[in-house]
Amino acid sequence: MHRSLCGATALGALQERHSGVSQSNIYSELTQLGKETAIPASPEAATLERVRNPQAGIRYCVRFTAPEFTSLCPKTGQPDFAHLVIDYIPREWLVESKSLKLFLTSFRNHGAFHEDCTVSIGRRLVECLEPEWLRIGGYWYPRGGIPIDVFYQTGTAPADVWIPEQGVPTYRGRG
Repeated sequence: MHRSLCGATALGALQERHSGVSQSNIYSELTQLGKETAIPASPEAATLERVRNPQAGIRYCVRFTAPEFTSLCPKTGQPDFAHLVIDYIPREWLVESKSLKLFLTSFRNHGAFHEDCTVSIGRRLVECLEPEWLRIGGYWYPRGGIPIDVFYQTGTAPADVWIPEQGVPTYRGRG
C-alpha cells in the first residue's frame, strides 16, 4: 500500500530533504527568542540574530512592517515617528523577528536624523543576512511641517520574484 505524506510531517521532511536543515535545530543557537530580553541601550548594543533559511534555493520575498518606529532628533531630543517597510530576498539566512523588534526598539532613545536611521537599519540587515536583495522604506511623519521619506536598496529588484509595492501613501495631512 502506497501512502502519501501530507501535512506538517510531510512539509518538515520535504524541507529537510531540500535544504539539508533540520527544523528542530535551526533555532538552537538563538539567545533571545523565548526568553526575557532587555531592550538594548542603543542600536550598536543590539544583537540581530539569524537562522538558516529552510527554503534556501527558493527565491521569495520577506516583508517586515514597523508602523510605530521611533527615534529621537539628535539636536532637540524630540521624538520622531516613522512607518518602516523592510523587504528582502533571503539566501542562506533569515532574520529572527524578536531580535529585529529589539533592534528597532533600540532606536527609541537614539538620536539620529531620519536618513541615518533608515539607511543604518538597511545596512545592518545586509551585513547580518547577506541577502540577494534588500530595500527599506522609511516613511517619516512631519516635524517642522515637512515629512521626510527615505529609501535604500541594495540594487535592482529581481524581475522574477514577486515584490509587492510598499503601499505607504505619501503624507497628505488632513485634507
